[in-house]
Amino acid sequence: LEDLLEEIVGDIYDEYDEQRDQMVTGVIQRYDGGAATVSLGNIEAILPRGEQIPGETLHANERVRAVICDVRKVGSRVKVILSRTRHQLVSRLFEQEIPEIADGVIQVRAIAREPGYRTKIAVSSSDQRVDSVGACVGVRGNRIKNIVDELAGERIDIVRYSDDMQVLIPNALQPAEVEEVI
Repeated sequence: LEDLLEEIVGDIYDEYDEQRDQMVTGVIQRYDGGAATVSLGNIEAILPRGEQIPGETLHANERVRAVICDVRKVGSRVKVILSRTRHQLVSRLFEQEIPEIADGVIQVRAIAREPGYRTKIAVSSSDQRVDSVGACVGVRGNRIKNIVDELAGERIDIVRYSDDMQVLIPNALQPAEVEEVI
C-alpha cells in the first residue's frame, strides 16, 4: 500500500513538474490568510499572496488562470505553487488569444512586467505581410482586451521589436520622448 501511494505521488509530481511555466485553469476553493487554494481537478494548488496581482481580489468558486511556478514533494503529498505575477502568464495568454503567435508567424521577443500596473511586450513577425502589433491588438482592440481583462485591467503596451537598439529603445519607452540612445 505504501509503495502504491509513493508511486501515485511520484506520478502526480511528474505530471505537474512537466507543466512548470505552463498556464493552468482552476477554481478557487478557499482563501486562507491571503493565500488562495485552487482546485486543478485532481489536486489542490496554492496561489500565495506574493504571487497574486496587487490589488486583485479573488473569490471562492471563481475561475482563475495562473502558471505553475513550483512543484515540490512534501512527505506523502505534492505541493503545487501557482503564480499570476510572472511574465510567463502574459506569454501564455498571448499564445492562447492570438493565433499568429501560436502558429509561429509572430514571435514574442521580450516581456517586461510590473504586475497589476503595466506590461510591455516586444513582438516581431516572420512574414512581412503580417503586422505584428496590429495582429496582437486585433480589430478594435478585441484580442488585447481579453488579455487585459484576465490580468485585472493591467495596461499592456505592444512594441514592434527591432535588433537595432537605436530603434527598439525609443519604441519600448513610448509614450516618453527619447532624445538620444547612447
